[in-house]
Amino acid sequence: MNVTPQTHDHIVKSYDDELKRLTGELQRMGQLALAQLEAAVDAVMARDSHAASKIVHNDATIDALEHEVSHDVVRLLALRQPMARDLREILAALRIATDIERIGDYAANVAKRSIVLNQSAPVQLVTALPRLARLAQSLVEDVLDAYRTYDANQALDAWARDEELDEQYTGLFRELLTYMMEDPRNITPCTHLLFMAKNLERIGDHATNIAENVYFLVHGTQIAQARRKGDTTSVLPLDDPR
Repeated sequence: MNVTPQTHDHIVKSYDDELKRLTGELQRMGQLALAQLEAAVDAVMARDSHAASKIVHNDATIDALEHEVSHDVVRLLALRQPMARDLREILAALRIATDIERIGDYAANVAKRSIVLNQSAPVQLVTALPRLARLAQSLVEDVLDAYRTYDANQALDAWARDEELDEQYTGLFRELLTYMMEDPRNITPCTHLLFMAKNLERIGDHATNIAENVYFLVHGTQIAQARRKGDTTSVLPLDDPR
């Protein structure tokens, strides 16, 4: 069956519209996840359990959007049978949606922990969380912008900066351990802060996953160098060969 130029143009435009819709859904997911992260940290600092509960409830919106993206990806694969760059774009969208959904989950986890933390007396080191959160948020913003503009260099720069987030997390981890050793009464609240800090560190990991997918989308190859990790919290003194 011959396809007229007009029909071909219509098919191409329809396909482009579907891809734009897909990327638009991802951008909306990303903005919601970022808003959740910012609101979660605000709730921690304000010791606002009501606001934290709303954040936990709102996570369902991001989950629903991920399901929409997954449905759209399956439909595009089945109906369009994309190849080469188009196929990379669709698969990247599916992977990025998963990472954004996990970022939303971690923001909700911070909010959940804050509700329990509010049952204890205020802990001085809670003020270190916003610094960690701002860096994590900056990484997510940069990789989402790189995805929107197909900027592999911006994605690579954000990918490299995850090491800084790891180092900040490691420093806070050690501070919290010291705080717990100084006074056993700090163990319970500091344990919750440790989990919250780990959630923020994991958000950085998912931002780097997005960066890797953007790089692959643009170049068709993986990032050549290995990802450097600044998180040394799992290294015990017994691991030191000296």
